[in-house]
Amino acid sequence: MTSARVVLVTAPDMTTAERLGERLVEERLAACANIVAGIVSIYRWDDRVQRDEEVLIVLKTEQERVEALRERVVTLHPYDVPEVVVLPITGGHVPYLEWLTRSTTR
Repeated sequence: MTSARVVLVTAPDMTTAERLGERLVEERLAACANIVAGIVSIYRWDDRVQRDEEVLIVLKTEQERVEALRERVVTLHPYDVPEVVVLPITGGHVPYLEWLTRSTTR
């Protein structure tokens, strides 16, 4: 088990996703932001089933940075309730995980 985490965040469009990803990496809250265009989200909001095209941001960070990352996403994001889902990384390529740690350390 590592302290590395994947954080999933959806955004309404590529411009917003890139802005969020760049800011989070610049501020060392995330080591990397992968942006996946062309997703379709189906969800319940205002007691109705909604369908929207969105962009997924896959962020990699350390557990100790997760709360600050979450707070920053909520501050910068245009949604009232942005998706911020944290998943543990249970293993991986050790040099990559070491780079991830160095990239999120101030």
